[in-house]
Amino acid sequence: MKKIDKSDSQKELEKVCNTVRKLVEQNEFKKCELLITKAMEKYPHAPQPHNLMGILLEKEGDHLTAMKHFRAAWALDPSYIPARFNMERFCSFSPKGKFAFDETDCPIK
Repeated sequence: MKKIDKSDSQKELEKVCNTVRKLVEQNEFKKCELLITKAMEKYPHAPQPHNLMGILLEKEGDHLTAMKHFRAAWALDPSYIPARFNMERFCSFSPKGKFAFDETDCPIK
């Protein structure tokens, strides 16, 4: 089995985030699901794929399962800000703003 160093895995996860962002904008949800599922298999301890799955599920109207994925992402890495941002955004009665696909989407507080 090929060992992937952290920088390669981070680069690949960033690429997945960017690709999913574009696919969500194009309403290509099936392609997103396939890409995210593969990322979950390859990186089972990474928060990014669960955060992305939460975004996809919110877009598809499955709020309950989306929240489970946001919580899973946060549990995998409590320092992963996009998961917390999305959880806070979608637990309100009137969510405003955009999704946090990655750290660049999170406002600095």
